Amino acid sequence: MTDTRVEVLDDPERVAALAHPLRVVILDALREPDSAAGVARRIGDTRQKVNHHVKALLDAGLLRSVGERRRGNFVEQLYQSVASSFMVSSRLACSGDRRVEALRSQLPLEHLVELGERVQHDAIALLDRAAFDGEEIPSLTVDAAVRFPDAASRAAFFDEYLETLKPLLKKHGARKGEAFRVAVALYPERSDS
Repeated sequence: MTDTRVEVLDDPERVAALAHPLRVVILDALREPDSAAGVARRIGDTRQKVNHHVKALLDAGLLRSVGERRRGNFVEQLYQSVASSFMVSSRLACSGDRRVEALRSQLPLEHLVELGERVQHDAIALLDRAAFDGEEIPSLTVDAAVRFPDAASRAAFFDEYLETLKPLLKKHGARKGEAFRVAVALYPERSDS
């Protein structure tokens, strides 16, 4: 299996390389090293078509060459995906002068965007561990919608929430043991988002 669990794609050209559905199938087939011909046999497609898409994935840096193998009188080039899974960075959606300026001027909003990407990245990596390594993943998700009559009530809630969380983390947290991430986000819920 590849060393990297999740490759975050933040280059539009690399994302575009995934636009063809066969390329996603090829990347999945190449979690373990194989040749283009081997992949073609496994997925039931032509060697020429798979070779074409392997070249595009190599050019985009989504595959790497990992050696050769002899098959009869032929020497086949072996390839492998550079990661188990691929994720499109939310930074691509945050491009443009107005969005970049909004992120610069609203630090909590920038942190929310970064947290969203980190949670997505971590969730994909954990899903791969469950799917391909057979691990049971201990996790907990809490999602709630809360209405506040005004900004002062919202600020008071957040302050009290943080004060409530501190002793809980201190009481149950330890210097040693398995590390878990706790994330708290507060943002307006919109029906159009």
